[in-house]
Amino acid sequence: MRADEPRPATAGSRRDERLLAAAMLGYFFLVITSFWVKKPLKKGLFIEHYHESGFDLFGLVLRASQAELLAKVLNLAVAVVAMMAFTWLSRRFRRERLGCLLALLFMGGYACFAAALASGGGAATVWSFYLFGDLFSTVMVAGFFAFLADSVSVMQARRLYGPIGIGGVAGGLLGALVVRSAIDALPAHAWMGVLLLLGAGIVAAARLAGRAAGRLAARRLPGETAAGDETPPVPDVKGLRSLATEGISLVLRSRYLLAIAAIVGLYEIVSVLVDFQFTETVTHYLSGPDIGRHFSSVYLVTNAVAFGIQLLVTGAVLRRFGVGIALLALPVVVLAGTAGFVAVPALLAASFLSVGDNALNYSINQSAREALWVPTDPAEKYRAKAAIDMVVQRGAKTVGVLLGLGLSAAVSGFGGLRVVSLVVAVLVVVWIVAVRFAGRRFSKSEETEIRGPARAEASSTP
Repeated sequence: MRADEPRPATAGSRRDERLLAAAMLGYFFLVITSFWVKKPLKKGLFIEHYHESGFDLFGLVLRASQAELLAKVLNLAVAVVAMMAFTWLSRRFRRERLGCLLALLFMGGYACFAAALASGGGAATVWSFYLFGDLFSTVMVAGFFAFLADSVSVMQARRLYGPIGIGGVAGGLLGALVVRSAIDALPAHAWMGVLLLLGAGIVAAARLAGRAAGRLAARRLPGETAAGDETPPVPDVKGLRSLATEGISLVLRSRYLLAIAAIVGLYEIVSVLVDFQFTETVTHYLSGPDIGRHFSSVYLVTNAVAFGIQLLVTGAVLRRFGVGIALLALPVVVLAGTAGFVAVPALLAASFLSVGDNALNYSINQSAREALWVPTDPAEKYRAKAAIDMVVQRGAKTVGVLLGLGLSAAVSGFGGLRVVSLVVAVLVVVWIVAVRFAGRRFSKSEETEIRGPARAEASSTP
């Protein structure tokens, strides 16, 4: 073995890796299953409540779908509050302690909503439950990946993120299938009991993952360190104002974190515009019940493709080619799909673009993007990540909505969708630039871990 080659993992360390991967897979599976159980419930309750009467906004009566857009915009304000709360909690708790605490807080929410829904609910209940559902996905997914990034080394991330990600896509499939088949069998308040059971499972999985992470840290090979192994939590010494600014400040001080923010933000804008094109194309070519049937068919294909990619492709690409190459898969496919739609703006082309966007994002892109956080320090993993995942992501969605509305107003007619495609193409090119920068920085971290800081620096000098 050459001196610059990584030492092979011991049998014990690999066993601990597998235990951590299994616990984290179960943790992620339960989080995403919970999200997909809540998603149709919150949307259905909201739309049903305003379906007949509409929503009165200071004398302006909005349709149910328009009121939902207003709720989506309000999610940005909720995300800012969530970021501040997450920052405060992460100063005191990390890894499994933070994950368990978040799960217990949401379980308390389920109990409150069970009582409110059993008594009939009302406008306040449907609005708060809608925002609560989106808050869950924002906070719990951010907490899960912060815990994971805080528990593994860079090289371990390449081995483990693919298999662990299978839990997420499997949870999406199961949650969607269970609710679709049983949504009429249980009243809304009874589903809160199901979510309470899933929450208890999340707590158990988080505790098991915490023990596995501790054992893995004790057997970490020389050079394989996770940022959370020895660094204590940052004390709370700044006050309330810093809760809103600390994460953003960390992002602004680091080009690497700015690249991650660009990757997240540009994807969200592009995804909103791609979904707008897809919806407009479906309604242009189809009508009546055929619209719903086509949507359901495309979403089923999307989840199936995402599961297949995560199971067969993601882990192999991460191990063989690395995070940088894995991150290029989604923007390249979106760019190719956009070019195809510009050439032939047909229903099949728009459907391919939608499937490619969502299936790759749920699978290889999410695993690779989250692996970017492994080389960062604990403050960045928790506070900067909260700022990007909660504020940048929600803000970018809002920008995408406004941009889509502006483009649709400026360019009328179905043919105008080609202009939207051109905007998407420009954004994707910038997205690829950010991916290339972040990928190179991550690769340098890998080299540092394998060879040691001095040798890695020397090898990168021309």
